[in-house]
Amino acid sequence: MDDRIVSSIETEEDKELNIRPESLDEYIGQSEIKENLRVFIKSALMRGESLDHILLYGPPGLGKTTLAYIIANELGSNIKTASGPSIEKAGDLAAILSTLEEGDVLFIDEIHRIPRYIEEILYPAMEDFYLDIIVGAEGSSRNIKINLPHFTLVGATTRAGDLSSPLRDRFGIISKLNYYTEDELYQIIKRTSRVLDTPITDDAARLLAGRSRGTPRIANRLFKRVRDFALVEGDGIINDEVLNNSLDKLKVDKTGLDETDYNLLMAIIERFNGGPVGLEALASSIGEEASTIEDVYEPYLLQQGFLKRTARGRVVTDKTYEYLNIEKE
Repeated sequence: MDDRIVSSIETEEDKELNIRPESLDEYIGQSEIKENLRVFIKSALMRGESLDHILLYGPPGLGKTTLAYIIANELGSNIKTASGPSIEKAGDLAAILSTLEEGDVLFIDEIHRIPRYIEEILYPAMEDFYLDIIVGAEGSSRNIKINLPHFTLVGATTRAGDLSSPLRDRFGIISKLNYYTEDELYQIIKRTSRVLDTPITDDAARLLAGRSRGTPRIANRLFKRVRDFALVEGDGIINDEVLNNSLDKLKVDKTGLDETDYNLLMAIIERFNGGPVGLEALASSIGEEASTIEDVYEPYLLQQGFLKRTARGRVVTDKTYEYLNIEKE
């Protein structure tokens, strides 16, 4: 078979990958961050220097990883990726840094989970571009200094407060990603519709935007699940009726709350009399990890006013009782 014919056919996997924008011009939302990055990148290229290290923080699914790849593309650089939990030893960090070339971007996801003693090795790498490590067993150990190429570290975290001050202070650019507006999500959904060759009406796209919790990752995940219903039970076109029926089956309500959100809120009301309740007790009561509640579910519930954090724990609000149609005792 002719290789040229094979390579010209766009597979479904290729389409899935194309959902992620590749340039600042294609990236929708986070306007202030985007425009500032445009200036910082252009300045670095004009000076012929590496871009300052960048810290991106905010709830999951808002585009931190996507931005890291875009930064590398805009710089015309390669990107190497790692995650905080995978860097357990000095040798792990040395192995990653030793593969970098001049001007490369190193993306570390969940950077708050890097052990403190690894952070200390990272400081000179970020500031002065050298690695200072001790090798060998105790009594026969020796210090090795390795010069590194100039690189840009892009760190992503959902918990900026868990970063140590010395590490946070070594980032020249610190940006917080915020939840997306419904109009921004509408634009993202329409783009995903084009990329995946699945038509969606304007009204359905706006309804889906309103039920996506201000998060592009959730918007795209729900779009793909609704697409399945549209293909199997309809004519492949996503309209209001298909969307509402699909999301009802997926147990996603008009505000974007899902089954876990309901379980969480109901647990506080029924088992803890509306709160306050500690995070660990709440997590145990609904069978979820405390970190999942804190990173994935709480931020949106707090933003929407369904939940409050107090010194004594989590408390549901009057809005929650009204929304769930429950009489407050």
